Parts: sequence; structure tokens; C-alpha cells
Amino acid sequence: MASANSDRYLPDSVRQLAKILIVGGFGVGKTTLIGSVSEIEPLRTEETMTAASVGVDDLTHLADKRATTVALDFGRITVTPTLALYLFGAPGQHRFWDAWEGLAHGAVGALALIDTRRLDDSFAVLDQLERYASLPFAVAVNRFPDSRHHPGGELRAALDLPPHTPLLTCDARDRGSALATLIALVQHVAALTPTHL
Repeated sequence: MASANSDRYLPDSVRQLAKILIVGGFGVGKTTLIGSVSEIEPLRTEETMTAASVGVDDLTHLADKRATTVALDFGRITVTPTLALYLFGAPGQHRFWDAWEGLAHGAVGALALIDTRRLDDSFAVLDQLERYASLPFAVAVNRFPDSRHHPGGELRAALDLPPHTPLLTCDARDRGSALATLIALVQHVAALTPTHL
């Protein structure tokens, strides 16, 4: 991550700003992805998980998780000399999904992160995202160290994704991988709605 002072302000060459919504289930890596690419210190609204989440939040494959996003994550990345993305990460737990509508307002596209170890959690996320019919989106499989590889065709069928919806893979911890995923989303949005980008 760049120092807070050097990249606080947008470069003078930036002419276009685009809002991107990052969604996904609980613990899929939304906060991690935004933190890995953001050129500014990311805004995080994480709170320590307490005993109140026992029996509510499924910690399968998330034994080390100690905090969770309760409102949003925010970051910024300049992807070309003229285009910067504002990244808004939505909370993953279903009880916070009312916030998605406000976060989606003004977004040109969305990235849905999924964890194949907990694929069932992805169905409700994609259903929720499809409520915003005019919002183009891509799906990215966040590769965890203990994730099994699934062929793209099988995964696309399991998720019931339309052929035009990009299905990507990434490592949310890796800046280059996360950035490549965001660029693929931007290219998808530009192809569908060229006036937005």
C-alpha cells in the first residue's frame, strides 16, 4: 500500500470516476480485496465478533475470523491514468443486507466474491444482487489455500450464471490478482454500457 500522503489525492490526469460495489457472503474476502488494492488507507467498519454471533454466523472454514464488517468498506484505485474506481464493500451477513440498496446507488457495476468451500452461501448473494437488474456484475472465486478447484463450466452451472456473466478467479490477498479482477469487471461494464465508462 502506498503511503497515506503520496496518494491521498487523485492524479490530475483522472477524468472519470466509477463506483463499484463489492458483495459476497460472510467471510469471502471483500475487506481483504479492497485493502489489497486501495491506494488510500481503506475505510473499514469492522467490529469484533462476540458471543452474540454464535449460532448466527457460520464460521465453517473461518476459524481465525475475529472481526466482521457491519456497514461498509471503502477504498480507491486508479486503474488507468484517466479512470479511478471507488470501491464500496457491502457487509456479508444477511442481517445487514438492507444496506446494499444504498451502497448500490450510483454504482456502474458489481463484483460478487464467492468461496467454493461454502458455495451454498453464494446463491442468496447472487439472488440479492439480481434485484438490481440494471447493474452489470461479474463473479469472482476467491481462492483460499484449502479450496478445491472446480472447472469453470461446472461452477457456472452450479451457480446458474448466464453465459454473458464473467466468471473469474482471484486471490483477494494479492494486489495484482485483485486488480486484474477489477479490470475484467470494468471491461465487462464498458462492453455492456459504454456510456458509463
